[in-house]
Amino acid sequence: MLEKLAEIEKKFEDIEQKLSDPDVLGNMEVYTALMKEYKSLQPVVEKYREYLEAEKMKDGALELLADGDDPEMKELAEAELEESKEAIERINDELKILLLPKDPNDDKNVVIEIRQGAGGEEAALFASVLYRMYTMYAEASGFKSELINANETELGGFKEVSFMIEGDGAYSRFKFESGVHRVQRVPETESQGRIHTSTVTVAVLPEAEDVDFELNMDELEITRHRSAGAGGQHVNKTESAIRIIHIPTGIVVDCQDERSQIKNKDKALKVMKTRLYDLEKSKKNEALASERRSQVGTGDRSERIRTYNYPQGRVTDHRIGMTLYSLENFLNGRIDEMVDALITADRAEKLKAGGDE
Repeated sequence: MLEKLAEIEKKFEDIEQKLSDPDVLGNMEVYTALMKEYKSLQPVVEKYREYLEAEKMKDGALELLADGDDPEMKELAEAELEESKEAIERINDELKILLLPKDPNDDKNVVIEIRQGAGGEEAALFASVLYRMYTMYAEASGFKSELINANETELGGFKEVSFMIEGDGAYSRFKFESGVHRVQRVPETESQGRIHTSTVTVAVLPEAEDVDFELNMDELEITRHRSAGAGGQHVNKTESAIRIIHIPTGIVVDCQDERSQIKNKDKALKVMKTRLYDLEKSKKNEALASERRSQVGTGDRSERIRTYNYPQGRVTDHRIGMTLYSLENFLNGRIDEMVDALITADRAEKLKAGGDE
């Protein structure tokens, strides 16, 4: 591991030199690519240098113990030795995590699609609760959210809603949200106070970039239509909404958030590319039958991942067995504790898998 870390540090220093080269500074494409690599290596190099400092501290303490006869100095050296050993052990564990293969999609923007499942109107209402939760979390995390398409119900729920979260590392924070979300609560329309169980499905897709997936425009059928609101009421009189159908797969993308037809078309094409990229990625993953699956979950939309229980004020993630008794805060976008726990569990599983090989 230390050899690998020394190589990484050398590469980091080479990039650091290149970033101050006038030729590189004058070429924005090259500069951006190098800066991206520099930032990805920086946490590893900083932790490696911290490790080297702890090793120096340990060596210094051992020298003092070997040479010194002064009882007071010996006591200080023993304390320093213990401290350095603990630091080395801690940094070693942190380095193992930093050296885990990085998900290439982690830094990307995401498209999130929320759809009502079982439970009719109650499921649609909870879909709107989840939409609010994710957009509040995005805002608190410094990400930007942008609505793509919404199919509203009469009572203010969503049959389906799709939106984009933009920002560095968006996918890394949202990727474990894919799956079936179950809600248990008493609907406002329920006169006898009975608890109903409804479900909502969430799909989190990393935004496809041009280098990831090329869209064949000849395979698309693009039509215009009028934007429609709840109950079929027209939001505007012009045909600014865009519907795109991918003929080979039958995938349909609607975008009616913008009043500009060009903007709607641009957004719809982004989503179509992202969904087709996700489909292609899923096929490749299915082909890798021997690949280990993380205990955190496969991200399959059919997998029940979480239950939101209103009467008990709790939210439980079934993949890691974690329960939080702060449902109101959670639904107000304070989901960091759960997200961090899911990331930690995923890392632990990957470390275990690496150790088994």
